[in-house]
Amino acid sequence: MIKLLKIEFKKIRTYKVFWILTGLYFVFLAAGILLAEFMINNMVNQMNKRFPIPFPHVAIYYFPDVWQNVAFFASIRYVLIFPAIIMIILITNEFTYKTIRQNVINGMSRTEFLASKLLIILIMAVVITVILSAGSFLIGLFHSGFNEVSLFSKGIPFMAAFFISLLCYMVYAFFCGFMLRNTGMAIAIFTLYSLIIEPVVYFFFRAPFMFKNTIYTYLPVNTVIRLSEYPAIPILKKMMGLNLQDHVSFVACLIPMGYAAIMIGIASWVLKKKDL
Repeated sequence: MIKLLKIEFKKIRTYKVFWILTGLYFVFLAAGILLAEFMINNMVNQMNKRFPIPFPHVAIYYFPDVWQNVAFFASIRYVLIFPAIIMIILITNEFTYKTIRQNVINGMSRTEFLASKLLIILIMAVVITVILSAGSFLIGLFHSGFNEVSLFSKGIPFMAAFFISLLCYMVYAFFCGFMLRNTGMAIAIFTLYSLIIEPVVYFFFRAPFMFKNTIYTYLPVNTVIRLSEYPAIPILKKMMGLNLQDHVSFVACLIPMGYAAIMIGIASWVLKKKDL
């Protein structure tokens, strides 16, 4: 395992695109989270101009709700697309520059090659989750201090849900890149499906003219982002009648993990059968 990680680290250590995209991801992630409260309250101000009874401003950075809110904003598909694109580039480069062939010639088995990529996905998911958890803790500490008894009780499940979301989403991206083996095509198709096609299909199955169904809940990307489906903002319940999420469903976590396992299995089978 250590040997595989060393090989992968050598590939990305001087790869500027990887570090630039990673840096942009953290910049957009931090900006989105830190500006979320301002943007929400700005919308509240606009609504208060139209309604006789004003709605109160929201506070999303206080313990213990900060964990759920940060996990929600970090799990939005427009944010998750950054690490997904990074993973697509890493896997398609192996075929573009024929490094996968060189690795096999040098003695790496095909199974070890697949394992090395999955290890990178796992490590990226762990590192990002740890950084996000530390950031959430500091934001909550700054706003509400260290007085809450339930400081971490809500944090662990929602941070674990974010970890699963990120891990599975990157596996989806890896699978797309692995099957297409072309960087531009893989990024275009994955982005198109994730950001446009699946949302359209989602709302189609939820449309009033459709037969009563729950198909939309099992769409691959939707199973990832619905682990942290709503932020902990009571005003959403008052205004829109939403049943706000108060826990992470274990069954809901199994569904994207099942998709990811199937994709890994298919990738393993294709890797053994097809030429490099």
